[in-house]
Amino acid sequence: MRKGVNGSSAKRKRIKKSSSDWFGHFATSASACVGSRWAFAAALLVIVLWAVLGPIYHYSDTWQLIINTGTTIVTFLIVFLIQNTQNRDARAINLKLDELIHAIDTAHNQMIDIENLSDEELARLSQRFERIRSECLRREKKSA
Repeated sequence: MRKGVNGSSAKRKRIKKSSSDWFGHFATSASACVGSRWAFAAALLVIVLWAVLGPIYHYSDTWQLIINTGTTIVTFLIVFLIQNTQNRDARAINLKLDELIHAIDTAHNQMIDIENLSDEELARLSQRFERIRSECLRREKKSA
């Protein structure tokens, strides 16, 4: 049992991970691998090897095409993996923030799930909080 922020006692619930999201698991693992120093070292080694082979293949069009095609394909695939991982991370962070907003009694619960608002609605909300910030700064200057 733990004591909640708002004073209520609640058992800490562990959310069970789904094993049906094979792409999500793959994308997370692949992103971790390609973001490692070993992946960077391997990519650097491939570039050095390609450069060393340049004189042997007389800097031919095929020699250039190999690196261009290879890097394009790898980049194309990695973009989707990284985007999937970032989307999932952003969703998880938003849910954690929603939980914090919900748990704090003085927080504005209408702030929960605002990432789904339109750009215009977000702009209005941003202007509202800019006015609040300006008012706080003005009060701070008066009291100083």
